[in-house]
Amino acid sequence: MGLPGHRRTSSHKRRRASHFALDKSVPGVCDKCKQPVQQHHACKNCGFYRGRAVVDKTRDTVRLAKRIASKRPVAAKAAPKAEKAEKAAKPAKATKVAKADDHEDHTGHDHA
Repeated sequence: MGLPGHRRTSSHKRRRASHFALDKSVPGVCDKCKQPVQQHHACKNCGFYRGRAVVDKTRDTVRLAKRIASKRPVAAKAAPKAEKAEKAAKPAKATKVAKADDHEDHTGHDHA
């Protein structure tokens, strides 16, 4: 089995790896809706690819409309949470008052 003949220096590794970087993808423009589209992919907005409808977007819009209609209003959700928070809130406990002579009670320590 072959073994490496010489140590590969860090500069040599970095020079070799300089070509490993990925290029930024340049989005195209959909011919139908003029939205940015990833190259060689169907448009996420309208479902067209190269002038043909390849994804049925009408089904997606119907499902989205049903989902939005079935959700409760946001205000109705927030009201029970606010009531629970009021019930859970307890009055603050009285804090212990610190004595002025507390530091004098400790003997045998290196306090100044």
